[in-house]
Amino acid sequence: MPLIEIHLLQGRSKEQKKALLEAVTRAVQESIQAAPETIRVWIQEFPPDEFMTAGILASERNKKKL
Repeated sequence: MPLIEIHLLQGRSKEQKKALLEAVTRAVQESIQAAPETIRVWIQEFPPDEFMTAGILASERNKKKL
C-alpha cells in the first residue's frame, strides 16, 4: 500500500489540492501499477510563519513580494 505525504504552505484552494492529490494518485498507479484503492495520499499544511528558507520566514518573504 503506497503512502504519500505532501507538505505544503497554507493558501491553496480546495480545487488545487484535489487536482494535486488526483495527479499524484495517477502517477503512483501508472509508475508502479498499484491499484487505486490501495494508494493513500494526504496533504499536511502549515502556516507561512512556521517555514523558513535561508533564514527568512515564508510569511516575511511573501510580504516582500507584495
